[in-house]
Amino acid sequence: MQAYSYFCPTRIEMGTGKSLELPAILQSLGLGSSILLVSDPGVIRAGLVAPIQSALEAGGFSVTLFDALSQNPRDTECLAGAALFRETSAELVVAVGGGSAMDTGKAIALIGKNGGTPAEYADGHLPYHNIAPIVCVPTTAGTGSEVTRSAVITEAATHRKMTLKHAALRPTLAVLDPALTYSVPPAVTAATGVDALVHAIEGYTCRVTHPISQAFGAQAMRKIVTALPMAYQDGHDEQARYEMLEGSLLAGLCFGSADVAAVHCLAEALGGLYDTPHGVANAVFLPHVLRFNAQEDTTLHARLARYMNFASDADPDELACEKLIAGIETWTAQLNIPKLRDLPGVREEDFSRIVELSVRNGSTPSNVRTVTAEDYLRILQEAYRA
Repeated sequence: MQAYSYFCPTRIEMGTGKSLELPAILQSLGLGSSILLVSDPGVIRAGLVAPIQSALEAGGFSVTLFDALSQNPRDTECLAGAALFRETSAELVVAVGGGSAMDTGKAIALIGKNGGTPAEYADGHLPYHNIAPIVCVPTTAGTGSEVTRSAVITEAATHRKMTLKHAALRPTLAVLDPALTYSVPPAVTAATGVDALVHAIEGYTCRVTHPISQAFGAQAMRKIVTALPMAYQDGHDEQARYEMLEGSLLAGLCFGSADVAAVHCLAEALGGLYDTPHGVANAVFLPHVLRFNAQEDTTLHARLARYMNFASDADPDELACEKLIAGIETWTAQLNIPKLRDLPGVREEDFSRIVELSVRNGSTPSNVRTVTAEDYLRILQEAYRA
């Protein structure tokens, strides 16, 4: 019999308009009055940060804005944010944005209180403790970082994607307001939505999964496959935006206490080398990794096909797996996800480096099928020829 544990102390507030209730929620929690507000320039330009900052200041909070971060956040940016956290005597971090803002916010809450560098935590040289309270307000439906124990940070000097992972990195509070996602452009909606689906798939299938993670993952898959094409076609479809934000949350709860696997290992290597948007990188590898993994466990992958309505209960498992891969390919094509060979900068000469970074990724051992450097290379080549 399997032994497992599940822990998620994050308070979750979900609903349209919830972001403007943030001051009252923070006052009730008593986390402090001095806030470092972490966001990125695109979210600020979209007008999503100013109303939240104004509401916080009107509620009596002292707010300092930090927005010097990239779509794939760097360790150097985290260190700059941590320095500002200390400079302003901040007591908590409020991150408003997508995965880059939330992951940067987690790293700042850790380093701002304890010093060190992201690499020293990712490589196990410093302990995770005494972390400032983290509040996440996602503006995309994708990463699920608002409820996970992880932050993915790029080491600027080496292009290595590092994962800071510890239960203490789970946010104290997650405020999910679908209205903040209405203005997300279609291409970003598609990329972040595919990222959420991959979280659900890999959290469900990985070697360290368990029944609680799988329950969240199954529901996330059902929601995302239906809602994402609708949100992509009409960003103001309120029901689709709600379903996507909830699906992303459920996917975060799925993989947040399990793990991701080979799709993410390849995607993070690609993002580290070329700054490829994370969701796009996941999308180009997903069908090819599914084909590879389905050979290991046909029954498991047939179940995924049925959750996502690509196959019926009457289909034999082998046929259901074929329908899963074909269905994912058609679904991502609907979202106009580019092919690997069309992504800026990607070159076959770099495949050995991508393989090296993928093998070194801490989630490689979690893949449901043992994956070697040779396997990663074959998957890369297959994706490039697709």
